[in-house]
Amino acid sequence: MNITLNPDQSAFVQNQIEEGQYINIDALISDAIKLLADRHQQLVELREKVTIGTEQIRNGQLTDGELVFDRLQRKLSYLFQSDT
Repeated sequence: MNITLNPDQSAFVQNQIEEGQYINIDALISDAIKLLADRHQQLVELREKVTIGTEQIRNGQLTDGELVFDRLQRKLSYLFQSDT
């Protein structure tokens, strides 16, 4: 497979290799494809969660937003207290 990069992309790739971020173009492309695959998987999972949430709303399975934020605030407070 041949890939043609525009000048900005080519400069970026070359810079990454020169800075030692990647040992060669193959390693950079491999990492880029892995990141793209991970992003795709995250989008698939997000769409599934949106579908589930939409169905829950249709079924009247709702939680008061204030209650959710109170729970989050308590969790955050607990986490920050645990760090000190």
